[in-house]
Amino acid sequence: MKNNMIIRKMGIWACVCGILSVVFYLLHDIIGAVNYPGYQWTKQAVSDLTALDAPSFPVARALSGIHGIFTGICCAFLCVMLSNARKSLKAGIFLFTAMHGISAIGYSLFPLSGSGYDGSVQSFIHVYVVTILVVLLSIVSLILIAAGSFRDHRKALGFLSLAALVCMFFGAAGNAILPKEIFGIVERFSTYSAVVFTGILGIYWCREVWRSEK
Repeated sequence: MKNNMIIRKMGIWACVCGILSVVFYLLHDIIGAVNYPGYQWTKQAVSDLTALDAPSFPVARALSGIHGIFTGICCAFLCVMLSNARKSLKAGIFLFTAMHGISAIGYSLFPLSGSGYDGSVQSFIHVYVVTILVVLLSIVSLILIAAGSFRDHRKALGFLSLAALVCMFFGAAGNAILPKEIFGIVERFSTYSAVVFTGILGIYWCREVWRSEK
């Protein structure tokens, strides 16, 4: 009984932190843009808001940091709650958590030194090291989560994982083939796919915990 109560509380907190992580990421995007005169969200990347020379850097960086904290708490709870889940699903959640950890630490240590890509070492690491690692881990983790979910008869979660994966691929492919005038819109398909999916995971597992007790 005591273990069930602990798991239920973890499920609730995972849900709350997952939702708050989405809210603070959205705030960092919106409030950051408000504090960046001339910023065009349809053309510019989200990461421009936390570039070192961006006027929005202090507020966007702070809100982004809070987002990272809530994301970490949500994923940590999920890892503990899913310790007995199917291996592929558990591996997917662990890799998804690792992706968020690399994203939070990597982008904090190596923010863009200037809006866009200025060719500096710091910007190179941001774009070609951290971002590539984050994208690869996101793809692998979402595939594993989808596969484990379908095998574990959790079709809703499986389809949501695939939807996040499609959005991510659309964002990556769209950047290469679509007009630069909508770069910011297309890029947000990639960035928001992982962010929103974190909130979905928290909500889904909170629901699972409550359903299992009925």
